[in-house]
Amino acid sequence: MSGYAFDFHGLRLEARASGALWWADGGWLIVADLHLGKSERLARRGGPLLPPYEGLATLERLAAEIAVLQPQRVVSLGDGFDDLAAAEALDPLVAASLARLAQGRGWLWIAGNHDPGAPSGIPGRVADSATLRRVALRHEPAEGPDIAGHFHPAVRLAGERRRAFLIGRDHLLLPAFGAYTGGLMHDDPALRALVPQGLAVACGARAIAMPLARR
Repeated sequence: MSGYAFDFHGLRLEARASGALWWADGGWLIVADLHLGKSERLARRGGPLLPPYEGLATLERLAAEIAVLQPQRVVSLGDGFDDLAAAEALDPLVAASLARLAQGRGWLWIAGNHDPGAPSGIPGRVADSATLRRVALRHEPAEGPDIAGHFHPAVRLAGERRRAFLIGRDHLLLPAFGAYTGGLMHDDPALRALVPQGLAVACGARAIAMPLARR
């Protein structure tokens, strides 16, 4: 699975085809919007009943990246869980998989709008934000330069809607890594305001970079 290497405010990064971001110099693997427990949260709140396999599917994809890259630290850029109750009601298989993945490495959960605060019994530590040299890591983009999630950006490529990174001057937005997560097209006004020009990197079998025209 190929990636796209680029520079962002002095950081050499790789947008992985999986939707993860890799900082090789520090051994950090960064993902956004895992939304673990989404099917449980929807069922609990009377929403549509979805097959309860999204947690394992998401962690299997993350495990594949961890096996290849052997990161020293994994950073979840918020909304790692669909809500705090979902974090506490994780399927035992999902919780066990998460514990295995976290073993022997640092794990940082940045709080998101779905999961503010600190879920109990989860490996790793929780913070509102972090920094990677002079770049902020947070859930929702604010004053740049920052790396953030929240918006689940997507692009259309060859007739297909694909999850995508958006790389702008001030903001680097990651796609949602979790299963059952929707996406917001790159030309939505909310995303155009954050990344008016730059690059989109479509995820899939391989990472494909495409310019974002000045808008």
